[in-house]
Amino acid sequence: MAKIKSVEYFRVKPRWLFVKVTDEQGRIGWGEATLEGHTQAVEGSLDEIITRIIGYEADDIEHIWQTVWRLGFYRGGPVFMSALSGIDIALWDLKGRNLGVPVYQLLGGKVRNKVQVYAWVGGDRPSDVEVAAKARIAQGLKCIKMNATEDLNWLDSPAAIDSCVERLKQVKALGLDAGLDFHGRLHKPMAKQLAKALEPHRPLFIEEPLLCEHPEAIKQLSQQTTIPIALGERLYTRWDAKRFLEDGSIDVLQPDIAHAGGISETKRIASMAETYDVAIAPHCPLGPIALAASIQVALSTPNFVIQEMSLGMHYNVEAGDIDLNSYLVDKTVFDIAEGFVKAPSGAGLGIEIDEDLVRRISTDTEPWQPKEFYGEDGAIREW
Repeated sequence: MAKIKSVEYFRVKPRWLFVKVTDEQGRIGWGEATLEGHTQAVEGSLDEIITRIIGYEADDIEHIWQTVWRLGFYRGGPVFMSALSGIDIALWDLKGRNLGVPVYQLLGGKVRNKVQVYAWVGGDRPSDVEVAAKARIAQGLKCIKMNATEDLNWLDSPAAIDSCVERLKQVKALGLDAGLDFHGRLHKPMAKQLAKALEPHRPLFIEEPLLCEHPEAIKQLSQQTTIPIALGERLYTRWDAKRFLEDGSIDVLQPDIAHAGGISETKRIASMAETYDVAIAPHCPLGPIALAASIQVALSTPNFVIQEMSLGMHYNVEAGDIDLNSYLVDKTVFDIAEGFVKAPSGAGLGIEIDEDLVRRISTDTEPWQPKEFYGEDGAIREW
């Protein structure tokens, strides 16, 4: 056993925050604490956590998790949990590397040999989805996700519904399955209309059809549609997820491993969801460390169904030359074949990070800001 000697974090393009833990013997583990649009807040939370855990036994992952969670008095929320996620993921990576085994072996071993994945088309304001979908097919994907609509008013034109249905039909005509992300953009008057219009065309799921602060409305919507309802990127703990599982209002839970307490809490959320017959499809439009950690959980989770990945995502494209594989030494680890990524064989998270590149790019990476959308009247609309 060895104690934690240092914890560093690196803000890197396009909008990711990597964490590196080093023990007293010089061995390392990598984590990811990305919280899109709130990097500086997470960095502040990491500064606070780091001063507390230096000198702890690096192997005592659960003890460290509970110390940070319980002895800070105030708990939960996206900023705090994302900082904890970065530490937790790095500690699992370090432990797996030290033992010479993949993290999934430490989680009970594999229940599958490969993981089905999907990627995005269409961007924030979905367009040209047919061209983008054909490119995804060429990459080996069998499923994609796209925003269902542009930003909308509380009550908006029925034409917005019609355009969403048409985009879904275009993608499905190519033989792809498609999840539709409402992105919390829709409010109750529009969400129930769109769900009904989409139902005959059988999307794989509808994601965040309403904001998660409206659990009673989500429950009501779930009773009005046969389309599987998915959400979870804005749920940060098992206690956040509990209400939706007890309500029976969701079919697919989507914890984000970089927001939801890392590998430790994501695995607990998945096990809890299994007891309610709810599937797990981890949210991950983020960097390679978060994806690698998600895959380790997916490989060991019976109720896992599909994994999001950010390969070629619009936010990455906007950053120029940086994409999902840019910081990896072995850029083939996430290769797609017939819609699947095979189980990595390497120790820990199964990836090697190009630390020189990380350090170089981190020197001039500015914080990424969330998108801002406004209606014709100047009123704020949901991103």
